Order: sequence, then structure tokens, then C-alpha cells
Amino acid sequence: MDIKVKWSPEAVEDVESIAQYISRDSRFYAQATVSKIIDFSRSVAKFPQMGRIVPEFNDKKIRERLVYSYRLLYKIERTRILIVAVIHGKQLFGSISERFA
Repeated sequence: MDIKVKWSPEAVEDVESIAQYISRDSRFYAQATVSKIIDFSRSVAKFPQMGRIVPEFNDKKIRERLVYSYRLLYKIERTRILIVAVIHGKQLFGSISERFA
């Protein structure tokens, strides 16, 4: 049975910001990117260990999936998977590290 996936409010805001940024140039690509991020989040429910361990944490329970140039960061908890952040691969990680506390 799949584990339930929950999105943090901050992660939802991340995706909304990504969509707004991309849509300045192309609504089509903004929608495609958001759809791909959501698809990847759904696959995490079936295969939570598929994502790589986030190097900045080196913790088996904090993982990521790469979606285009974005990092979908999630935490594997006992009863759920929490999507904590979606950031650009070049974004400094320090700004979101407190979300994992």
C-alpha cells in the first residue's frame, strides 16, 4: 500500500513561485513543469526510497527527486511522506534547511 504524500505550505508556495516565474515566458512550459513536479511527487508514494539521499543532510529519511532543473525535497516519516521544498538546483540550500527541523 502507498504511503500518503502531504505537501507543506512552503512547498506549495515554492511550486506557485516556479509557475509564476516560468509563465512570464511561457504558460505552456509553466504548466508542463508543474505537472511533472506533481507526477514525481505521486511516484514518491509508491517508491519513497527511489530518491537520492540529500547530500546536505546525509540522512536516509531526507531524499530528493530531480525534476528538470528543480529539486523535489521530501522527508520520509512513519505514516506519511512530507514534500518539504521544491527549489532550483542552483538555489542556495541554507535558505530552506530550517524546514526540515
